[in-house]
Amino acid sequence: MSKTIAINAGSSSLKWQLYQMPEEEVLAKGLIERIGLNDSISTVKYNGKSDSQTLDIPDHTMAVRILLEDLLKHGLIKDYQEITGVGHRVVAGGEYFKESALVNDKVIEQVEELSLLAPLHNPGAAAGIRAFRDILPDITSVVVFDTSFHTTMPKYAYLYPIPQKYYRDYKVRKYGAHGTSHRYVAQEAAKMLGRPLNELKLITAHIGNGVSITANYHGESVDTSMGLTPLAGPMMGTRSGDIDPAIIPFLIQQDPDLETAADVVEMLNKKSGLMGVSEKSSDMRDIEAGIEAHDKNTVLAYNIFIDRLKKFIGQYFAVLNGADALVFTAGMGENAIGMRQDIIAGLSWFGMEIDPEKNVFGYVGDISTPNSKVRVLVIPTDEELMIARDVEHFKKMR
Repeated sequence: MSKTIAINAGSSSLKWQLYQMPEEEVLAKGLIERIGLNDSISTVKYNGKSDSQTLDIPDHTMAVRILLEDLLKHGLIKDYQEITGVGHRVVAGGEYFKESALVNDKVIEQVEELSLLAPLHNPGAAAGIRAFRDILPDITSVVVFDTSFHTTMPKYAYLYPIPQKYYRDYKVRKYGAHGTSHRYVAQEAAKMLGRPLNELKLITAHIGNGVSITANYHGESVDTSMGLTPLAGPMMGTRSGDIDPAIIPFLIQQDPDLETAADVVEMLNKKSGLMGVSEKSSDMRDIEAGIEAHDKNTVLAYNIFIDRLKKFIGQYFAVLNGADALVFTAGMGENAIGMRQDIIAGLSWFGMEIDPEKNVFGYVGDISTPNSKVRVLVIPTDEELMIARDVEHFKKMR
């Protein structure tokens, strides 16, 4: 029996999902938290059960050993030989990686080098890759990059209008993110619409705590809202999204708590967005509760959020010169009914209409009316499945 593990490793966490392949059956999933800290927590979910244990896990190598021991302990594998592949999610692939890649020494070094672009994500991913390589050196090990899907963007879309030496010398450009999610939902949208992906123009809206919008032309990303880092784009849960860059030196001059550019960037990443404006929460459920309570700051945060989303979606209609469908995905995109309704209401000029009987919690599929000129779809994302599929692809090539 062939089993593949999809891994999403952070600086102090390791999220995983075990698949039976090629059937694409999820056998188990889990999360190891607080790696490198006392009282680490390892949770395994399988067959409707959940098991957690608290122990000290000093590094990612130990985390991988705990993961594998849990698979044996719960009878999810009989021995390590059943695991034939592992796929690792990596946020930043820079210009090195235009597609997923088999792990080797050079690939690991490049992932670590690109930590400059994703300092919160790439180091943990590299540690997870090394850990699996040490323990299971003979399986098919693949890295899947959030940025690789966006490497099809034309140069005029990914370059910033600053002196070109900064691109030549330092590779400062738009890289995007959430590419695995955008790739998955675009493929699923084509199935749902019953049309070949290479004939479609799609706008995919990944709206979770992080938000990115992508213009997909015939199956390829031609523009996306996140930039050099995931800070760019529409307003997000705790991130500001696009702002006037002159705000950074201005705040350093005015606010004694912000001494460096790094201080401002941290504030823009962790204390802004819905959280910063509402002064209450980054969670849309809390925002909706605040709106019902007529809290002014919460209402304002929501209105800014909707405004920025409409603007980005609108500009991608221009990039594509029209679109066949708009796809909502990720936490808020899949579940925030009112948000979807308010976005579409502000884009009615494009000929989009939502059926209120379909725009309900838990509905997956086409939520637009028969008269809607642009289809509006709700498709749950599945980045882990895309990772497992990429591993399967490389297995066949070996």
